[in-house]
Amino acid sequence: MFDKLLIANRGEIALRVLRACRELGVRTVVVHSSADADSLPVRLADETVRIGPASSRQSYLNAAAIVEAARQTGAQAVHPGYGFLSEDADFAEICAENGLTFVGPPPQVMAALADKSTARALMSRAGLPLPPGSVRTLPTAAEALEVAAEVGYPVIVKAAAGGGGRGMTVVRTAAELPRAYARTRAAAQVAFGDDRVYVERYLADARHVEVQVLCDNHGNGIHLGTRDCSVQRRHQKLIEEAPAPALRQATLDTLAETALRGALSVGFTGAGTVEFLVDEAERCHFLEINCRIQVEHPVTELVTGIDLVHEQLHVAAGTPLRWRQEDVRLRGVAVECRVNVEDPDRDFAPAPGRLDRFRPPGGPFTRVDTHGHVGYLVSPHYDSLLAKVAVWAPDRDGALDRLDRALGEFEVAGPGVRTTIPFARRVLRDAAFRAGRHTTALVDRLLTPPAAGAPPAVDAPPAAAAVPAAEPATVPDIRADADPAGRTPVTAVPAAGPNAWRNP
Repeated sequence: MFDKLLIANRGEIALRVLRACRELGVRTVVVHSSADADSLPVRLADETVRIGPASSRQSYLNAAAIVEAARQTGAQAVHPGYGFLSEDADFAEICAENGLTFVGPPPQVMAALADKSTARALMSRAGLPLPPGSVRTLPTAAEALEVAAEVGYPVIVKAAAGGGGRGMTVVRTAAELPRAYARTRAAAQVAFGDDRVYVERYLADARHVEVQVLCDNHGNGIHLGTRDCSVQRRHQKLIEEAPAPALRQATLDTLAETALRGALSVGFTGAGTVEFLVDEAERCHFLEINCRIQVEHPVTELVTGIDLVHEQLHVAAGTPLRWRQEDVRLRGVAVECRVNVEDPDRDFAPAPGRLDRFRPPGGPFTRVDTHGHVGYLVSPHYDSLLAKVAVWAPDRDGALDRLDRALGEFEVAGPGVRTTIPFARRVLRDAAFRAGRHTTALVDRLLTPPAAGAPPAVDAPPAAAAVPAAEPATVPDIRADADPAGRTPVTAVPAAGPNAWRNP
């Protein structure tokens, strides 16, 4: 196991990794922006490094500064968390070139799976079923129209380099496609530096189901069951649960076995997630493989009793998997709600601010992952996730009731601060959701006012998803100040020499 590890992330996932390291006797280095100088991960870290201003492009996405921070502090490994550089193959390669272990799959595997078009081709060769559509990218709108005519509308235009729910546009008619194609390519170029797109059939009434896999560097792999992530807003997950409800056991087994086969076929190592769409007939369609720990990993931990971050670190250190498939037992049901600082009444607009009141829930089988505290200033510069509330119960009804109770106890208040808690509780009480009959259309149905005299809709097709704009860059001043806890902070500066790093 490593002696010292650098955490290249922020917020609740940085705190989650830090705690796992402490349990394993690994010292931690937390890098942070100027906006996060007083955050909980920074307060609890063994060492801290300020790597830049609030703008993520100049801090958490600054590969050069992160690698230099690791070199200066003597860290042996880098855990990227999720988001930011967690699935950046160039960053993983830079780490390797500088003698650092990247906690994740090899750079070449990550590069192949990060390209959604390449990943589709690889998984197709491994026997995984794909949604009807193009395996290769489509350089012209005319080719996109040909594919759409062949598979039938609605279709979805996807960025080959997309991820995290970004870079997708649903198209319902041929007349809409040329404009949507051009808009998605332009947005993909801005967001990912890569304008390649492909087209596939859009499954409006489908479930989003994923499988957690663990693979080591010795050719071993296991799956840890399924998760349902169908409660989404613009492809961003809001509520997740394990195992996926209301599916036949044969379907669950097929998903798990297929996912593991696909991961092993490309030499995947570490903790990964294979994502599928499951239609009304329970036909499964491969979506993508995520090469990192997922936001929703707590629900898998609660039903298996396996600490996924511990396993990530053991695999990265070269240890063979400590679990066999027959050792994995799924017990009960776990459900997680993401508490985002957003206002559902204003189209989920960010609603950051200072937390004057912050009291997370407690009680039996209730877990809260958060970096929030009274007086914390929720920054407008980053993702709006403030906390994750995950609960376990012997059955699904009990888990949903427990989560509703926990959310009802959660107090979050401050000037201008709003959260998604009221909307999440509305989802938990929805009849289709309670019956496990919900699809990815659920949230849009709840947000769409019913027409006068119309009967209640059940999972009506969602409206076309917009491609989000790129994050605006902000450039505050860089300053290195004394650490209030008495530790010695380091301001990362470039090392001399042409091989100290290279930018991705």
